[in-house]
Amino acid sequence: MSPAQQTASVMPDDITPEMVSKIDEICGQYRGKPGALIPVLQNVQGVVGYLPVAVQERIAQGLGMPGHEVFGVTTFYSFFTMKPKGRHTVRVCMGTACYVRGGKEALDRLERHMGIPVDNTTADRRFTLEQVRCLGACGVAPVVVVDQDTHRKVMADKVVDLVEKYQ
Repeated sequence: MSPAQQTASVMPDDITPEMVSKIDEICGQYRGKPGALIPVLQNVQGVVGYLPVAVQERIAQGLGMPGHEVFGVTTFYSFFTMKPKGRHTVRVCMGTACYVRGGKEALDRLERHMGIPVDNTTADRRFTLEQVRCLGACGVAPVVVVDQDTHRKVMADKVVDLVEKYQ
């Protein structure tokens, strides 16, 4: 194993031995089954919360497949993430109606309040902040979605209070 491979295979600090055991268990259930990779990735992401390279390598070993195949699928599908996500995902719509009615100002306030730019997660993993192009709710713009909760007509001066309700 090359030094680069050794470095890449070190599990991040937030991956517990229990998680590694669960990853191995999931791989064992699917090993040798056709079409197993996507369900394995979904299950492992459910356990770990994201799919860092070291976890992908563990999956590749567990399924007996090349690591580049696991990486290719992980990076192709948008529902897989290689970065840790927060307990709550905050999505601010930047579609035209939301943007002109104050969505950009709401997003700017959230970035300042959380101390992170868009597409990042707070250090305490409480929030992941994202912007989306359109949520299809133009009549109630601006729209902010926290997890599965859609909030309508969210003004910049109220957006911080809104997200702070989520523990």
